[in-house]
Amino acid sequence: MKEEKIRKELDRLGISEECIEEVLTVAKRMDDKGLVNSFAGNISTKKDGKIYITPTGQNKALLTADKIAVLDENDKRVWGYKETSEYIMHKMAYEICEKNGWDVKGVVHSHSKVLTAYSMAMKDIETKALPEMMGNFHYIPCVPYGAPGTKYILTMAEPYLADGYRIVLLGNHGSLAVGASVEDAMNVVEACESIAEQTLIANYILGGEKPLHSDEICRFFEIYKENRERRRIKE
Repeated sequence: MKEEKIRKELDRLGISEECIEEVLTVAKRMDDKGLVNSFAGNISTKKDGKIYITPTGQNKALLTADKIAVLDENDKRVWGYKETSEYIMHKMAYEICEKNGWDVKGVVHSHSKVLTAYSMAMKDIETKALPEMMGNFHYIPCVPYGAPGTKYILTMAEPYLADGYRIVLLGNHGSLAVGASVEDAMNVVEACESIAEQTLIANYILGGEKPLHSDEICRFFEIYKENRERRRIKE
């Protein structure tokens, strides 16, 4: 009965039930994987000018449809609990990407363990020893600290988002990932957390990574380019 009542109210307000379900699904999956918790990390998607975002101070695994905050183009909350204090960061990320022609419909801010550790150390993540990293992300930049909840938090990250980077480390404040959907943004965080862990182990526990030879790197990018072209043709 409650679900039916919520569904009717969403329809009356012109709010997408699908978008709410996407945020709920990603929030639970990220909580299960330890990429967010009750007090750190937030997730959003955007459709028809509205931003659907996780609320402040709520356990991500226990969220329900009536708790997801929905804000209109004027930043007025039209549904759900009070939005996360990082709402302005999500809004800015969408605006930066849209202004530069990137089709971004999902934003994820994560305090995952290893990516956040790199951000605390103010270290970029770059490797020539891991093909997955080179092919998918090139490198992950870490930008100087900006106060959370203010317009300054993405000032230093803007050039990277404008240039099409899918993830940046925010100095002393975790990571921010964008994607064509909120699931896509989550996948970026998940992949980069794994990469960060691998580079940490190789460089700081096992004595240093062994980079691929330049010839092997060139060959890798040739194969990578060919495979991408095949996928594009099939699509």
